[in-house]
Amino acid sequence: METKKRGGFSSSIGFVLSAAGSAVGVGNIWRFPYLAAKDGGGLFLVLYLLLVLTFGFTLLTTDIALGRRTKKNALKAFGAIREKWSFLGYLTFLVPALIMTYYSVIGGWVTKYIVVYLTGQSHAAAADGYFTSFITSEAAPVFFMLVFLALTAFVVYCGVEKGIERFSKMIMPGLILMIIGISIFSLTLRYTDSNGVTRTGLQGAAVYILPNLEGVTVERFLSILLDAMSQLFFSLSVSMGIMITYGSYVKDDVNLNRAVSHIEIFDTGVAFLAGLMIIPAVFVFSGTEGMASGPSLMFVSLPKVFEAMGKAGVVIGLVFFIMVAFAALTSCISIMETLVANCMELFHQTRQKMSILIGVISAVAATIICLGYSIFYFELPLPNGQTAQMLDLMDYISNSFLMPFISFLTCIFIGWVVKPKWIIDEMESSGHTFGRKKLYAFMIRYVAPVMMAILFVKSTGIV
Repeated sequence: METKKRGGFSSSIGFVLSAAGSAVGVGNIWRFPYLAAKDGGGLFLVLYLLLVLTFGFTLLTTDIALGRRTKKNALKAFGAIREKWSFLGYLTFLVPALIMTYYSVIGGWVTKYIVVYLTGQSHAAAADGYFTSFITSEAAPVFFMLVFLALTAFVVYCGVEKGIERFSKMIMPGLILMIIGISIFSLTLRYTDSNGVTRTGLQGAAVYILPNLEGVTVERFLSILLDAMSQLFFSLSVSMGIMITYGSYVKDDVNLNRAVSHIEIFDTGVAFLAGLMIIPAVFVFSGTEGMASGPSLMFVSLPKVFEAMGKAGVVIGLVFFIMVAFAALTSCISIMETLVANCMELFHQTRQKMSILIGVISAVAATIICLGYSIFYFELPLPNGQTAQMLDLMDYISNSFLMPFISFLTCIFIGWVVKPKWIIDEMESSGHTFGRKKLYAFMIRYVAPVMMAILFVKSTGIV
């Protein structure tokens, strides 16, 4: 009766695609490529892959197994195991609540660019100052955010099986095909600039894939490692209650070992392909200088790249932003689902009522974030040395402060209070062998807590 009331995934593939949809988002397609470009390409890739296979696997396994064994959402799962640790559930609940305030804003930006390319305004999008002019206007960002948020709320309103699972099964295969298609196209590009220098997509791929160890000091290596670690949180949707919530919907006979591996492969594969799709194209038309554009890579540099492609660039640009919108939507759905599921348990209300309420609250909060570039504009120095506007501040609190802190506490709780066997037993409860259980026990008790503490201290500027 409880399972029916809470909803659930109808199959293992439905769970994997939904969880992968949560993991595969703007973080993979926007954040991963610019960090890889900034951090020496192949060196960042190698470190990220090692982290996925160790830390990512550990945190992902913990969240999913914790959700399935307790059959609770993040808000109640920790308290169901040890009442004194119920505070950790409330801390976890804060992360998607904060991310929800700005994720739909970024989704609105992507939606705007889809309209731009659909209506033949791609030339204008490539002009200097276009993106800044858009986000600093008062009405347009709010309108496109509301369109994106309304679609997100509708899917969550429809439920787990009929909404999230069905949507993910339709969108994820198409998303993968689009990423592969544009990646192949990027590798075929060739361009000669005004100085007579010819650059190719394959040269750009070499810049992306081959490790660049020039000038790498211990401090620089640690900085790249921390970038890769922060990307891991952003990308895998760990330590924000999403995977605990999704895990609570998984049937008891599903092989969680295989599911975790598939999510790792999906997420890492898409992130790698996103880099292969974006970095060679930017390199061909803008050289290494264009690759250094950082967070503005997707909304400022890429429209210039599409413009340089000529007529083909209009089509490629449209397909690209549709693909990013799909990725952003699957992630935003998972964030809102976590909030709705938690509030359903907290206030004992129906999914439909909570979806509408959370949607309205999110719309108000996101409107304030949108206006943070115009009416409510300010600049605030952060402990990590960066200067933030309102969106950056929400991102910093959720990703750089709360997520490493929650991961540290989770490692202490599972590794030393509950003990790793509690998770291992759940991983093997369906009758399948947990092949990496020794690695899991070692990581959750010794390595992960130390690294989480270092990441937290470093990102918060304490040292």
